[in-house]
Amino acid sequence: MEATSQCQWQCTIGNLKRWPDNKALHFIHPSFQLTARLISRAEGVVEFTWNTPLSFAEVVTRSGDVPLPPYLNRPSEEADKESYQTVYSKHDGAVAAPTAGLHFTESLLNKLERVGIKKEYLTLHVSAGTFQPVKVDNALEHEMHQEQLVVTRSNIEAMLSSNFSVAIGTTSVRSMESLYWFGVKLAGNPESTFRIAQHDAYTLPQHISTQQALKQVLDYMNRNSLNTLLGETSIYIVPGYTFRTIHALITNFHQPGSTLILLVAAITGTDWRKIYDAALAGNYRFLSYGDSSLLFVQSV
Repeated sequence: MEATSQCQWQCTIGNLKRWPDNKALHFIHPSFQLTARLISRAEGVVEFTWNTPLSFAEVVTRSGDVPLPPYLNRPSEEADKESYQTVYSKHDGAVAAPTAGLHFTESLLNKLERVGIKKEYLTLHVSAGTFQPVKVDNALEHEMHQEQLVVTRSNIEAMLSSNFSVAIGTTSVRSMESLYWFGVKLAGNPESTFRIAQHDAYTLPQHISTQQALKQVLDYMNRNSLNTLLGETSIYIVPGYTFRTIHALITNFHQPGSTLILLVAAITGTDWRKIYDAALAGNYRFLSYGDSSLLFVQSV
């Protein structure tokens, strides 16, 4: 994202078949021109060039629109660049906001602190794969996307001391559960890398407790003099998954045929249908600027 003048990215491209080979697309901004050329149709690789000293991150910020949910029936506005961010976000890198967090204002966070509810912040850079629907008949055959995860020593210590943890958003669930599986990997091999594959949660040994797994992660950080841990996760949470680190989830209402619905069903069991039937009957708003829900894990 810090590149200047030129870079290549693997992209999600709508109506790809309408983009002819050898056809450059141009976006004309008042202060620069951004050009896109299709390098690999099969892989969705696009080369971007621009005639300004700005970084690619700055060019994208000035050229792109905030991805609003379609039911709002309006184009994005300048105000969306603020309202589509959580009040606590700090780091660039995600392709979408962790929208469950949009419900939390500074005032609400202060109220929670006053009544003794502790909070921790972690970073998961949401990838474009989060928008990919499950198109296969057998959900287990879906190819899960990979995302970068950043956690701190404070995050892990808080998880160890907590008797009841509420994850804000599905990204937080994926992050916290990935930490457990990293601990499992470390128990088998102390030199394991923090990379959680799609099916690790269903193929790795499952005989150690959450406390044991998280202590393995802390020991790893101590051995390597780390206060921050950088990893990658493709964890795939589907019905039948046993949650190790969370007791409840606050999340928005998601579209059908998505990996997020599968995660909700993993938490609530067959009750997810009742929950979504009630949301539809009550005319709840879905997706990014939508309403929220508090879901309790059936068993931990």
